[in-house]
This record gives sequence, C-alpha cells and structure tokens, in this order.
Amino acid sequence: MKVSKMDLKNHIRTFPDFPKPGILFYDISTLLKNKDAWKETVNQMANLIRPHQPDVIFGIEARGFLIAAPVAYALGCGFAMVRKREKLPGKRFSHTYALEYGEDSLEIQPDAASTGDNVVIVDDLLATGGTLEAAIQLLSKLDVNICGAACIIELIDLKGKENINCPVNSLISY
Repeated sequence: MKVSKMDLKNHIRTFPDFPKPGILFYDISTLLKNKDAWKETVNQMANLIRPHQPDVIFGIEARGFLIAAPVAYALGCGFAMVRKREKLPGKRFSHTYALEYGEDSLEIQPDAASTGDNVVIVDDLLATGGTLEAAIQLLSKLDVNICGAACIIELIDLKGKENINCPVNSLISY
C-alpha cells in the first residue's frame, strides 16, 4: 500500500471567532473541493476504519455524512445517519444531551443497523466529545457492537477522547 506524503492540514482553513467569540472554526470545505486532498482523506479514513470490519458506518449530521458515505462505499459496507431532532421519518430512537449553551437531540431509525452489527461512528471533528458520546449512547439502543469512531480533525487540548468509551482515531490533530 502506498504511503501518502500529502499534509491534509494544508487543505483546512480556519476562521477565528466563528460561530462565536473565542472559537476557532476548522473549515473542511477547502479540503472537500480539492479532488486530490479529498480522495486522500477518504482513503486515509477508510484505512483507519478498515480494521474494525464494520457492517455499517454511521455519520453524524451534517459534515459526518460527507465523510461516512464515501468511506462506507470504499469499504463495501452500509451507511446510516445520526440526525438532528425530527429530521427522520417514521419511528425513531432519540437521545438528548447537554451542550455548553443548552441541549440538543440526536435521532436514528430503529432499523438503521441489525442486532450484533459492527458499527463505526464518523464525524468531521472531535472537540469536547459531547456529540460523539451522545451518538454512542443513541446507538447503544440498537444492540450493536460499537467498534470505534473516527474523525478528520481532533482538537487534542479539549481532551474529547477522554469522554468516549470506544477507540477513537483521527487523521489530523491540532
């Protein structure tokens, strides 16, 4: 297997004080629009996730969808969505969790994975780990094997991994 020399950090731009003062936003849109960097990102994410032998990869709304779907395709497994409240039709499992400024809810459909499936959860960025931990709590309602989680970016100073009860891998650390 070819080892890449591409530094994906060169394809991510930052916006200070977005969406509020004191936050440095890591924007992956520049990574997505560069065909070589995007292909490299999908390949590297697939390599991170492959050892878990997932049956289904769950992407967290919304940027997690962008990553999880092509990685699931590359690995030949299913893709499912962890959505915000009331974005899915039919019966749904829901999990509400605390944010620093209130609360939010995530939902999945009960048939998004089958009992005993190996699943991996994907998002673009791991900060404090709150959203990822909420997704893990939600997926535990499906009686699946949560093998791990993966993201493009991890903000290591926020120690989000410490709040996650499964292996977490990232491509880039800041």
